[in-house]
Amino acid sequence: MLNVDQKEQIRRDFFIEGKSIRRIARERCHDRRTVRAAIRDASPPRYKLTQPRPRPVLGRFVAIIDKWLTEDQISPAKQRHTSRRIYHRLIEEHGYSGGESTVREYVHKRRARQRPVFIPLAYEPGVDAQVDFGEARVMMKGRPLTVQLFVGRLCFSKIPFLAAFPNQQQEALFEGHGKAFDFFGGVPSAIWYDRLSQAVRKALPGHKPEEQEAFIAFRSHYLFESRFCNPREAHEKGLVENLVGYARRNFLVPIPEVDSFQELNDLLRQRCLAEAGRQLRGETQTIGELWRQEQPHLLPLPAYPFPCCRTISVHPNRLSMVTFQTNRYSVPADHASESLLLRAFVDRVEVTDGTRVLAVHERCYGREQDKLDVFHYLPLLKERPGAFDHAKPLKMWNRPAVLDRYLARLRERLSHRTATMEFLRVMELCVEYSLDEVAVAVDQAMTLGSLGADTVAFLLKTKRAAFQPAPAGILTSAPACPSVQSRDLHQYDCFIGR
Repeated sequence: MLNVDQKEQIRRDFFIEGKSIRRIARERCHDRRTVRAAIRDASPPRYKLTQPRPRPVLGRFVAIIDKWLTEDQISPAKQRHTSRRIYHRLIEEHGYSGGESTVREYVHKRRARQRPVFIPLAYEPGVDAQVDFGEARVMMKGRPLTVQLFVGRLCFSKIPFLAAFPNQQQEALFEGHGKAFDFFGGVPSAIWYDRLSQAVRKALPGHKPEEQEAFIAFRSHYLFESRFCNPREAHEKGLVENLVGYARRNFLVPIPEVDSFQELNDLLRQRCLAEAGRQLRGETQTIGELWRQEQPHLLPLPAYPFPCCRTISVHPNRLSMVTFQTNRYSVPADHASESLLLRAFVDRVEVTDGTRVLAVHERCYGREQDKLDVFHYLPLLKERPGAFDHAKPLKMWNRPAVLDRYLARLRERLSHRTATMEFLRVMELCVEYSLDEVAVAVDQAMTLGSLGADTVAFLLKTKRAAFQPAPAGILTSAPACPSVQSRDLHQYDCFIGR
C-alpha cells in the first residue's frame, strides 16, 4: 500500500512532469493500477478488507452471539447481556475455549452496527413539553424513604420542574401537572408522555392509545394536547429521561434530610430555579433568558385549578366507615346510611355527599388501617355512654392531657355515667371552638373548682366576647359622656375618727 509521500511523487510525475502511467510504473516499480489509484485520489490510504478476517476459535459461536443480541432487543433494558455474561454463557453452555477480549471486541462491533442514529431537534417556544416519573431516596423524619419524582421540562427553554410524591398514581400525575403549570407560568400546547397507565386505558400498537376519561377531562381543563411515544421508544422524550438521573445526581446529593413532602418540594423548586442561570451547550443564552422568551407563548392558566383527585362512589359500613385501597375512613354517623363520594388527593381523603364535605382525613398509604375522627361518633357516644371506655375513636384521639385530668376529676365527684355525659358535653364544644381553646377553658374550670360543662361553655363565651370589638356603628351613635367636675376628697377624712 502506498504512503502519502509515494502518492505525491506519482502525482507530480503525472501532472507536472507529464510522464505516462506506463513510464511511472516502470520507474517507480509499481503496478499500473496502483499508479492510476494514486492519480485519482491524493488522500491518505485506507485499508479495506476484501473479506472478513477468519475467526478460528470464535467463528462457530458467532451465530449464537448474534441470536442472543437480537433477543435482547425485546428484553428489559436493565436485563440484557453484557459482554462478560455472553463470554461465561459460551463457556458454560457451548464449551468456548477462546479469550474474553475476543468476545468483547466482537460484541462491541456488533452493537455499534445496531446503534440507532438520531436527528437533532429544534423546538418552538411554548409548543412542546415532556413529562415522566422517576424514583429517588431521601431521609424523611429520620427514616429512609423512596419517593416518586414527577419531572417536567419545557422543550424550548429546557427549564426543568420536579415535585416529589408518595406514589405515581393518577392524582399525583394531575397534581404534578398543576404545580408545573404554576411554575412555568402557563401551559404548553402539547405534552409528550410514554404510555403510562395513569393516562392510558388501552395501548394500541401503531396508533394513538385510548386514554382514560379522567385524564381526558384533566387535559380538556387545561386545553393542551397529549402525545405519546411509541412503545419501547423512551428516547422520543429524552429531555426528561435524562433529567431524572441529572436531578438525582445534582439536586439530591447529599441525600436531603427533610420532615415533610412540602419541605422536600420547596428544596426541589429552589434547585429548579437555580437552573435558570445555566447556559447549555450549543445555546447562546441561559435557560432563564430562553424561559422568559417562552412564557408569552404558553397558554394561559384557567381561572381555577383542576381538582387533582380520584373520585369514587362509596357506601359506609355499619361502623360508619368507608373503604379506599384497603384502608377505612370514618364519616359522621348520621350519614352512615347514604351513598357518598370519596375524593382521594395525594395528601388527604375527602368524603362528600355531593354538596358539602362531610369528612377530611390525612391519606393513609399503608394497608388495612383505620383513620377515625372521634367527633363523627359523638352522637352515638351520647346515646350509648357505656361504650365510652372501649370506643376505638376515643383511643385514637390525640387530645391535650388536661382533658384526661378533667375526666378523672369528674369521675371523682360524679357517678361514672354522669361524669361521662358531662365530658361528652364538653367534647361537643370542640365543634364550635378549637381544641386548644377548650383545653384552656377546662383548665380554668378546674382551677375555679366548678367542673360542669356549663362553666366551661361560659368561660369560652366570655373569652371570645372579650376579644370581639364593639360594632363601629354603636360607638359612633352613642351619646357623649357627661363631664364630671373634680371634687376635693379631703372632706372624707373627717369620718375616720368617728
